[in-house]
Amino acid sequence: MAKSAATMHTWSNGEMAAYMTLVQAFPLVHLRDDAHLEAALAVFGPLFEKANRTPAEESYMGALADLIEVYEQATVFFPERTGIDALRSLMQENGLRQIDLLDIFPTQSVVSEILSGKRPLTLPYITKLAARFHVTPVTFLDRISSGIGS
Repeated sequence: MAKSAATMHTWSNGEMAAYMTLVQAFPLVHLRDDAHLEAALAVFGPLFEKANRTPAEESYMGALADLIEVYEQATVFFPERTGIDALRSLMQENGLRQIDLLDIFPTQSVVSEILSGKRPLTLPYITKLAARFHVTPVTFLDRISSGIGS
């Protein structure tokens, strides 16, 4: 049986007051437009960057993240993108050439084959690329648009 909202969080009065202060500053309601999204992101950003969040801040931030995700899934169109597109973009942003990736790939011809789409990015390459560029491995997986928001 699901827990009720009242029993999910056992906060002190001070923690509940802190949570309610956050809710009063930016209510947790369905985001209605891009301006509302921007306002939500302006609240979310500093909380996300904060090193030590209170339980109230964690709960509030989680709920706000859910609202942001729902709005973006319904309204933002993400074009199809491949892992190779992500690699090309990261190379360009970092001023890298194929030869600069020989610490990840065995030869320059392998890099060339991957960038031309003749060879797939394998899991070992994806793992090394993610570490090299300090991004999540998901960055290098192909993303197929769902058509939502288009």
